[in-house]
Amino acid sequence: MSDRRTAPGLRCDGSWDLPEQLNMAAQALDHPKEQLAIIDLTGPDRGDVSYGDLVGMVDGLARYLGTRIQTGDRVGVLLGQSPWCVAAHLAVWKVGAISVPLFKLFKRDALASRAGDAGAQFVFTDTEGADLLGDLAEAIIVDQAGLPGEPVVFAQTTPETPAVLIYTSGTTGSPKGALHGHRVLTGHLPGVSISHDHLGQPSDCLWTPADWAWIGGLFDVAMPGLALGVPVVAARLDKFTPEACADVISRGEVRNVFFPPTALRMLKAAGQGLDGLRSVASGGEPLGAEMLAWGRRRLGVTINEFYGQTECNMVATSCGADFEPRPGCIGKAVPGHELAVVDENGQLAAEEGDVAVHRGSASMLLEYWNRPEETAAKFRGDWLITGDRGVWEGDYLRFVGREDDVITSAGYRIGPAEIEDCLMTHRAVATVGVVGKPDEMRTQIVKAYVVLKPGVSATEKELQDYVKERLAHYSYPREVEFLEALPMTVTGKVIRKELKRRAAGEEIGE
Repeated sequence: MSDRRTAPGLRCDGSWDLPEQLNMAAQALDHPKEQLAIIDLTGPDRGDVSYGDLVGMVDGLARYLGTRIQTGDRVGVLLGQSPWCVAAHLAVWKVGAISVPLFKLFKRDALASRAGDAGAQFVFTDTEGADLLGDLAEAIIVDQAGLPGEPVVFAQTTPETPAVLIYTSGTTGSPKGALHGHRVLTGHLPGVSISHDHLGQPSDCLWTPADWAWIGGLFDVAMPGLALGVPVVAARLDKFTPEACADVISRGEVRNVFFPPTALRMLKAAGQGLDGLRSVASGGEPLGAEMLAWGRRRLGVTINEFYGQTECNMVATSCGADFEPRPGCIGKAVPGHELAVVDENGQLAAEEGDVAVHRGSASMLLEYWNRPEETAAKFRGDWLITGDRGVWEGDYLRFVGREDDVITSAGYRIGPAEIEDCLMTHRAVATVGVVGKPDEMRTQIVKAYVVLKPGVSATEKELQDYVKERLAHYSYPREVEFLEALPMTVTGKVIRKELKRRAAGEEIGE
């Protein structure tokens, strides 16, 4: 696939280079103090943050943490793309605690479920985030929290020491926290490098419109860029537009971008070209031949698709510099990650089966936070089951579809259960089923099928606003349809497959 001698994080034989002592903060900060680390476009003027600047920010926060927490405590980070977001995570890791990324678009219920489940001691945030938190957790204004003093010594952590707790959406129950150890950054480095046609070339500069609260923003861009010595652009886009995207790329002199598929579709629909790019990576769902051809024509690059999930990320990728992409495929296995397509018994499948990753992947979760039964259920023998279906075409892995009911919309993975639980608290709702409806621009939109209580009325907009006010803004149902009854199993569970079939047969809404 690629020359393993040049793949960061790996030895020349393809095995992981994981020393007995490993701290992600040390990995990310191990560069000359004068070297450029972050290009800050969050304000009206460009700001350049060196590694020396970043070390100072991290140590100030680490000294504060030393007065408040113990090893293994959880600390929330509710910040958008910014140097302080990076510094907050690095400070937490430096002292041996566990950071919990939180998203600015979360509303009260979504923040409460995650911060509460994690047992976060407090949350590093800004004034906007403090308003969002309210009385849910103690808010510490990050740029005011640093304490002066001597340099802070890195905690003696190992590859298996818990470091970051990232919440992922599922189809049943509340969101689950995927707990990762300090090896997770090393586990991302080969795939990130390869997906950008070997990141780290002269003048490389990395950016993504994806928020750093997600594994795609934090570990596909921000932290790998720092670890590899590639400047990372921090920019706030209140709303992604092709024009705003082009402006960031121009002002930040961006050469390498991770675009969610929806962003690429929006660029294509607007006829927006982007100058100066050396590489574009994309993940979330497969791109078709037409999109790949457009990328070559308008962006001047071969878009490299990659694959992974919060539980085990960046395990397969394309690499235009090494081999031709195959439309509908998600690339080849990244060195260091053993992939397979397995049957229901965990044996290698001759044809289509479950996409799985063998234990030993450095980017694999340690466990689901406080959910031992669900952790065990994620594995089939020594194989982590992704929940996706696939088939091999030689050494290319073709994506067939999602086995579960998670909705992929505009690059976000949205669990229907959380939306259903929210709607069920509305005074008018008797029962509800939420599914993804095919959509040309967003891949899917969230659609809710609602049965109202007898004698009680509600409008589509009322229910949409109800969800907007309580969960993430992007997860509200863009369509609500009222039914007399939902298809149910004999045990009273909504049969989502029937709702999905009904949604797929409807005319796609605007």
